[in-house]
Amino acid sequence: MASTNIRINLSGLARKLINDGLFTEEAALKATESAQKEKLPFVTYVVNKKLIGAKDLAMAASHEFGVPVFDLDAMELDNDVTKMVDEKLIRAHHALPLFKRGNRMFVAVSDPTNLVALDEIRFHLSAHTEAVLVEEDKLTRTIDKAMAANDTSMSDLGDADLDDLDISAEDETEADTKDTDVDDAPVVRFVNKILLDAINKGASDIHFEPYEKRYRIRLRQDGMLSEVASPPIQLATKISARIKVMSRLDISEKRVPQDGRIKLTLSKNKAIDFRVSTCPTLFGEKIVMRILDPASAKLGIDALGYEPEQKQLYMDNLAKPYGMILVTGPTGSGKTVSLYTGLNILNTPDVNISTAEDPAEINLEGINQVNVNPKVGLTFAAALKAFLRQDPDIIMVGEIRDIETAEIAVKAAQTGHMVMSTLHTNDAPQTIARLMNIGVPPYNIASALNLIIAQRLARRLCNQCKSLEDIPREALLMEGFSEEDLPGLKVYKAVGCDQCTNGYKGRVGIYQVMPISEDMGKLIMKGATAYEMADQAQKEGIPDLRQSALKKVKDGFTSLEEINRVTKD
Repeated sequence: MASTNIRINLSGLARKLINDGLFTEEAALKATESAQKEKLPFVTYVVNKKLIGAKDLAMAASHEFGVPVFDLDAMELDNDVTKMVDEKLIRAHHALPLFKRGNRMFVAVSDPTNLVALDEIRFHLSAHTEAVLVEEDKLTRTIDKAMAANDTSMSDLGDADLDDLDISAEDETEADTKDTDVDDAPVVRFVNKILLDAINKGASDIHFEPYEKRYRIRLRQDGMLSEVASPPIQLATKISARIKVMSRLDISEKRVPQDGRIKLTLSKNKAIDFRVSTCPTLFGEKIVMRILDPASAKLGIDALGYEPEQKQLYMDNLAKPYGMILVTGPTGSGKTVSLYTGLNILNTPDVNISTAEDPAEINLEGINQVNVNPKVGLTFAAALKAFLRQDPDIIMVGEIRDIETAEIAVKAAQTGHMVMSTLHTNDAPQTIARLMNIGVPPYNIASALNLIIAQRLARRLCNQCKSLEDIPREALLMEGFSEEDLPGLKVYKAVGCDQCTNGYKGRVGIYQVMPISEDMGKLIMKGATAYEMADQAQKEGIPDLRQSALKKVKDGFTSLEEINRVTKD
């Protein structure tokens, strides 16, 4: 009887997978229900969770519905066709228009039963639609590629366009209107091209560095710096002056550091912000530009790389009405994205969210963001005091640096507010020790703190070229793997191909997610050391950063060499 009920709820494709022995009935039903809960197509869910390979799934669908499988990699995309359907519709239904013949539009889908998508696209285009069966992973990749190309692709900007980019500073009122030679066309075009190249390559920072006999420009990609240009040293002052004019800084002041911001508008729907920092060095001003992409906060928590139990801990603590969540790690470890991902989940019309940052890196509608300005007395502590008089539900403080900020944040967490912030420490237990060192009493820490997340970012291995690495058993044990891990363990190494940078493409988060349990609270009250708290976390089954990193190696996301770089003891 149970078997009959299960079959009634399954689609034709799911039944085909059961008949082919790729799924049990129970597994198929569970996958169908989970896909519905997560509002994902069945095929997308199954491939994302690696329950069945995309190729096997496509072949099963082909046999079931009598539709041949089309290889998307073998076809050149027609941007004029993909632009005919709105991006929201394409992403909502996971279907991509490929080509048109007369009044028939051929649409790539990974599930031929996705009739709703075909109907909506037919209605949108007033044309007949016909399904073209493709592999799920290739479809996802091709949709991303098509949407990036359609958004007035930066790579399509020719030399003539480099002069006409829409560039504005954060504060137009402070514009320096003096006529200078920094508007020379070659310098303008060169700087604009560096900015565009950095965005195209997915860089996070651009470094402009003057030395005695040379000038160097480097990009930080996936956490690593690499040199991309070395213009003549004679251009150093013109390049720095041009960047300062773009960000509305004082070009005559070269003796003290300055901070500014640039907005680069690439199209009607695409704008990138740059945070600019200048610093006087021996041979001129070094300038670092941080590239801020608002889309990074909207990736969703699943894209950050939390293990399922870590994600659940974060979600459970976000749901609490009060208390403190701290995210810790070095500069560039993704703390801001982790915090803003949490804020994005909490950002609903029925809550009041305020943030104090130095400066606000990601702009999110519905959140009241304040840039601290110590010069005029607007410190983190002053902003926090103001927030508490404005009926807040959730408060985010960019960083806890001093006792005054820490005390106000702790009191807010104890009086019915959710407080989120960052600290610069090496791991979760040391965060508690740091708060004690700042001067926060242990009993306040124990009562206010709910969760600590320590994190690092490791480069992700390229799926196209990674290869198995033969490592001796003794070496694996020395790295931290247990005897139970060794049977069937596959360790991959970076190789390098035209699809990646030195064998890596993108980054994956490594986390230590430590809730403050009752036993941990008692240790804090006693003024325990970071080592004692680390031992308690191990007893409670909380993996430290190294153990989480080894799990990422086990799962094939990154290499041993890379985790040794980011989690050295």
